[in-house]
Amino acid sequence: MSQPRIALLGTGPWAERTHAPALAAHPDAAFSGVWGRRPEAASALAALHGTTAYAGGADGGPGEGGLDGLDALLAVSDAVAFALPPDIQAPLAARAAAAGCHLLMDKPVATTVPGARAVADAAKAAGVASLVFCTLRFAAGTAEWVDEQAAAGGWFTAHAYWFGALYGAGGEKSPYADSPWRREKGGLWDVGPHALSALLPVLGDVTAVTAVRSEPDLTHLVLTHASGVTSSAALSLSAPARGAGAGVELRGEHGTVTLPEGGADPAVAFGTAIDALLTAARTGEPHACDVRFGLRLTEILAEAEAQLTRA
Repeated sequence: MSQPRIALLGTGPWAERTHAPALAAHPDAAFSGVWGRRPEAASALAALHGTTAYAGGADGGPGEGGLDGLDALLAVSDAVAFALPPDIQAPLAARAAAAGCHLLMDKPVATTVPGARAVADAAKAAGVASLVFCTLRFAAGTAEWVDEQAAAGGWFTAHAYWFGALYGAGGEKSPYADSPWRREKGGLWDVGPHALSALLPVLGDVTAVTAVRSEPDLTHLVLTHASGVTSSAALSLSAPARGAGAGVELRGEHGTVTLPEGGADPAVAFGTAIDALLTAARTGEPHACDVRFGLRLTEILAEAEAQLTRA
């Protein structure tokens, strides 16, 4: 693909602030169009970035040019970026893979194991590249930090915390607070993938998880890793504004190290993710954050959710 064409599915705040600007600015890709469930939003976002709007098709309705809008966009695209709720994203990603499009997905891939597995199976069957946008794995500083700690080894334990203030008191309303899936699923599913995306590369796959939740939305995970090390994570979207923040701390033979603080521009990190997807598509070498990794995150989080439901 000398100039791969990448489509965007989704028109919400994440698409507006991150995906669309990064796609429009990328020097090695063509922004082939925007599809949305709301035609007026797709038109506005496409016009802002000089590309074509498509609509219809997700529920069989008519779309651009009297055709199925989604399939029309897939037909003129080599890859698809997703900025949709996870359980809407998953079936559309499987549909895009079947159309031969590479996948640049948001986290989590899905909130059910069958949903995530269906995407992984579709990508494998179609032979397309895939990538899940776990932000800190592509942001400058944090991405290198994760790789460095994985190479260092010798860790005794780790703790991660991701405290968002979407629903907490004392802060301005977040543009993501109106997201129905975030309100339903909470911090476990929205910020849990961030914590896991840092812990798993360093400590190994999770072999056991224990989950405990306190209200309104604070989940604690204790994780056993394949390396034999245990770690913990605390996750919430309802922290007080002054108590919000995120971090990872590792302790071991080399002392104590912490994830670098930073306010990296997500659009810049997304541009790096685009580079990674194009490299995987060109070389055929899977990226560490491919859809199989996304499936594994869903499996771990689904087990934690099942424990919380039974409690």
